[in-house]
Amino acid sequence: VQLQASGGGLVQPGGSLRLSCSASGFTKANYVIGWFRQAPGKEREWVSGINSRDGTSIYADSLQGRFAIARDNAKNMVYLQMDNLKPEDTGVYYCAAIESPFIIMIVSTVPSEYTYWGQGTQVTVSS
Repeated sequence: VQLQASGGGLVQPGGSLRLSCSASGFTKANYVIGWFRQAPGKEREWVSGINSRDGTSIYADSLQGRFAIARDNAKNMVYLQMDNLKPEDTGVYYCAAIESPFIIMIVSTVPSEYTYWGQGTQVTVSS
């Protein structure tokens, strides 16, 4: 399995970014892609996740509806649309994956349950 996150950058407060995660090499029945972020000096924080088979998605409550996750299985891509960005959204954003032999999967919010990780992309929200 290979994951690669991209799309980060510098944006002003209130601006938008779309992160992309290229996710390939899965061999089992289903997988979940999660987005995490880590700010300097802080622990890695779960942001959002999506079930690749049925599209079920969940978000961290702290996002207050500003982010949206989507998948395009034909392109092996998962996207994280981030709107109304705030300085506290600054950090390195990672996509990660869990594979399962079972069709039914829940979207985990626990970093340690994710097996595969991409290299991260920096998001900086500053004026």
